[in-house]
Amino acid sequence: MMWKTLLVVSLFCWGKCQDSQNMTPEEKGVIRDQIVEMFDHAYGSYMKYAYPADELMPLSCRGRVRGQEPNRGDIDDSLGKFSLTLIDTLDTLVVLNKLDEFEEAVKKAVSDVRLDNDVVVSVFETNIRVLGGLLGGHVMADLLRQRGERMQWYRDELLHMAKELGHRLLPAFNTTSGLPYPKVNLRYGVLNPLSRTGTESDTCTACAGTMILEFAALSRLSGNSVFEEHARKALDVLWERRQRGSDLVGTVINIHNGEWVRRDSGVGAGIDSYYEYLMKAYILLGDNVFLDRFNVHYSAIMKYISQPPLLLNVHMHNPTVSVRSWMDSLLAFFPGLQVLRGDLKPAIETHEMLYQVTKQHKFLPEAFTTEFRVHWGQHLLRPEFAESTYYLYKATGDPYYLRVGQSIVEKLNAYARVPCGFAAVQDVRTGTHEDRMDSFFLAEMFKYLYLMFSEKSHLPIDMDGYIFTTEAHLLPISLSTTQPPCPGNDTETVRISQEDLFTHSCPSTDTLFPNNPSFAKTIRDGYKYLTGVGRAFHPLPIREIELPLHDNGMEPVEFFKSMGISLTPLNEANMGDTGRLKEHKGVYRVKLVAELSQAPEEEVVVPHVVQLISPPFLGRTVLTAGPAKFGMDLTKQEHGVKGSIVKASPYTACGPIDNAAGLKGHIALALRGDCMFAAKARWLQKAGAIGVIFIDHREGSNSEETPLFQMVGDGDSTEDITLPLVFLFSREGAVLTAALEKHHNVDVLLLPKERQLGRDKMERVSMNLKFRLAEEGEMEGGAASGPTLEFVLENDEVLLKDEGEEELREKQQSEQQQSCTEESDRTQPSQIPGS
Repeated sequence: MMWKTLLVVSLFCWGKCQDSQNMTPEEKGVIRDQIVEMFDHAYGSYMKYAYPADELMPLSCRGRVRGQEPNRGDIDDSLGKFSLTLIDTLDTLVVLNKLDEFEEAVKKAVSDVRLDNDVVVSVFETNIRVLGGLLGGHVMADLLRQRGERMQWYRDELLHMAKELGHRLLPAFNTTSGLPYPKVNLRYGVLNPLSRTGTESDTCTACAGTMILEFAALSRLSGNSVFEEHARKALDVLWERRQRGSDLVGTVINIHNGEWVRRDSGVGAGIDSYYEYLMKAYILLGDNVFLDRFNVHYSAIMKYISQPPLLLNVHMHNPTVSVRSWMDSLLAFFPGLQVLRGDLKPAIETHEMLYQVTKQHKFLPEAFTTEFRVHWGQHLLRPEFAESTYYLYKATGDPYYLRVGQSIVEKLNAYARVPCGFAAVQDVRTGTHEDRMDSFFLAEMFKYLYLMFSEKSHLPIDMDGYIFTTEAHLLPISLSTTQPPCPGNDTETVRISQEDLFTHSCPSTDTLFPNNPSFAKTIRDGYKYLTGVGRAFHPLPIREIELPLHDNGMEPVEFFKSMGISLTPLNEANMGDTGRLKEHKGVYRVKLVAELSQAPEEEVVVPHVVQLISPPFLGRTVLTAGPAKFGMDLTKQEHGVKGSIVKASPYTACGPIDNAAGLKGHIALALRGDCMFAAKARWLQKAGAIGVIFIDHREGSNSEETPLFQMVGDGDSTEDITLPLVFLFSREGAVLTAALEKHHNVDVLLLPKERQLGRDKMERVSMNLKFRLAEEGEMEGGAASGPTLEFVLENDEVLLKDEGEEELREKQQSEQQQSCTEESDRTQPSQIPGS
């Protein structure tokens, strides 16, 4: 009877807990309508202010046309003058049941979009966004046509466009290894003298390994096997080049010889969708080789990279050592992939960690440290966190994830919405906006959010019949059965040494949640207050520090005084519990009772400057700059580094320097983008530069609105780079380049800000820490509400009992005043709150 009572009470308590998270159909409907309104605002703004441009500039309320706006480096390689946002949004219109708008958009794409433009584009981005968008649009148009209600005029025009684009991407695969070039000219290919590309030697793993879904679908729908063959070949090369000891792959690989260029291995930027496409290629095509390879890699990931709830990059050859202490936001897709794998526990853990980071910073920063501080503050409206939230909700049915989705909707409206759409956040710490709304925001974010709050009856299609590409385009899983596999492109099956429950089977909720509907909650609860946000206040436990002090009662006072610490004794009558003190004399216990202000959101960055010292500037123009974590340490150079500036050619410095003779012995100016800072530095150092000033490619960025950051290397050793390196935001960089254009010969000085010419040396700041003796119970009951730092000395004998309390106070005040007088010529005292 007692057992039954306990069971009923437990179920009642669990039910009440769930009620607080449950969401009524009416509430879901309100949020669903809100998502549709947000989509209308974003898509409508693009069509009104930007079309036929590739993307919308939501702050300027105009379209971004490549060549008409300041160059942003490799970011602009997504733009091909092919109305990118329109094509990327086609199947989103169908999912959101906007069928009239879809039909109109298809007509515009067919009549207006050209794919033979003389422009160099990213093979990877063009494949997932444009080719994927055309295929997803075709699949939806064909489905609606077959239903007989609309699209009766459609004659596979989008599929024909997809075939044309596929053929324009194929020249990128003309390499000795089979790995594609990272860029291609839509009109002239790669090796044509007019192509302005083909000199690249490296590509990222994801760039080469994220082709199979789109290319295989194109082959199966068109009947031409050439596309799938090339995509499979690229995957074969990556698989063969994996590190056999760890079964991990690196981040960047040489497309000609297959050697790894960057050997750091993770699940975020540079590798992410390679793993995703192995799993999804099996789902779409039914080829076991892809699942087998994924399982081998997944075992390695869980062994070396997964440190729940963290996912940390390691060296592929030495995977037991993490190579960096930060994570990038792209890894937020991984819990969703783990759901497809059926591995729910680590998916829930990592997702909860990510959710806690969003609660702390409003959005996921582009990169954040293992202590959940901001590493790179940008938020580009990326959808990966919403994607994983959607998958977890579908897998668990837990309404908690609806609340997470609701928070995404609310934050987008509150912090990213602008009159002409939604704007990326330049820095989550300041909330400043960036004039960009990437096409993936419409292609992915609104799909996942809408589907999260929709029932099957709300949707015009059965989502169970489709697989999402990495850009959330819809491809029918029937391709594996209704369309025969292309001849000659099956690859060798892989044998797996270790198998588990989900190695060859789809995840089952009955297996994942055996009579335990609160399974997900029990996992989440361990990470609920991971970042400290939302935690109820609890006094921190007292940490004890043992100091070997002599038996002389005055010794502790002198000891602390030597460290600049003043002691003020409490009333002798209440010294707390003495029963726990050390039995032997000569040992005092110092208790640290602390409620300190939160640690800064970022690691300390020493500001540097670029000081213009030649006439007519003469040191009066000083530009704030960020330092680098590699290269020459300017803080150790007493007089900085001086030289005249020369603009590198090419300006991005991602290859051999054309003006090496003119650059030798000078400080180089180089534009951020296209490749890593370390790669640029190596090319410029090889050309003979004595220093480098990198200039941000993001228009309008400046040091007043954006916190400084330290440039990082490329994951490998950077000991070979000995140049001094500094970074200027766009606005400061414009001052420098304008000076160079006007005066032609400009000398600058690179040095830490505190050492700039004409600036008095920074005053040293001292801090007087005051300590008082307290009884053990006092701090818990009457601690100050502000940040405090207290040391409590405990001893079974009254400290300094030979001096009266007032006499001691007067003596210490006198000593403190004397100390301050002695310091006044050298320092500026600073007060801290507390006792």
